[in-house]
Amino acid sequence: MVVARLVVDRWLLERRPAPDLADRLVCVWRGDLGEAAMPLPDERLDLVWVDDGSLWLSGPETTSWSRGYRPGTTAVGVGFKPGVGPPMLGLAAAEVRDARVRLEELWGDRRARELAGRVAAQPDDGGRARELEGAVRRLTARARPVDGVAFEVAAMLNQPRPASVLELARAIGLSERQLHRRCLAAFGYGPAVLARILRLQRALQLARSHHGPLRLAALAAGAGYFDQQHLAHEVRAIMGTTPTRLLRSR
Repeated sequence: MVVARLVVDRWLLERRPAPDLADRLVCVWRGDLGEAAMPLPDERLDLVWVDDGSLWLSGPETTSWSRGYRPGTTAVGVGFKPGVGPPMLGLAAAEVRDARVRLEELWGDRRARELAGRVAAQPDDGGRARELEGAVRRLTARARPVDGVAFEVAAMLNQPRPASVLELARAIGLSERQLHRRCLAAFGYGPAVLARILRLQRALQLARSHHGPLRLAALAAGAGYFDQQHLAHEVRAIMGTTPTRLLRSR
């Protein structure tokens, strides 16, 4: 099976953020929400403008989701680096896990309406993305410090064979309860779930970079799954489908 473009990528176009935001944003994106039948869960927060004029905060996900937008519904967003969004927005990631929250519920009607108006007034999606980047710059001035331990945890978990939660807690010098609480605040879920999400992301990144026939057993081993069956079980649990369908070429 040759993978030209993954199912999870088909609705989405991403670019790098402005250089001065590279330490806060992982990407700027636009996409057709009506085509997002199988989006990939991740551990970050996204600030999203939809072409009906609404602004949303999209939280970290534990499973793939589809909101049933009609085809042609355009969205523009900025994706915060994992662990960076919560202190910038003044909340714990677990508060918006598996949720999409209207921005006025977090900021109040006036502030959210003003930003939505500025974004909508731009002539194209490029301008709308730049307006959202400007909002991130304004958030920086009053942001809480980022939890450096959270970054260390994510790096240690994003390995083909990560340490156990107990080993991770001991290495960082925290109790398992403290580690779990820090992960909830930064990523929306504990270290065990975070490891599952990162492992699936790693598998799909390997698939994107692969040339020629792709063997699922080799993909499973490279991403850190025990075997192909383990990969299939996790893809079913998180994405609601099979690895073959998930990796199907366009």
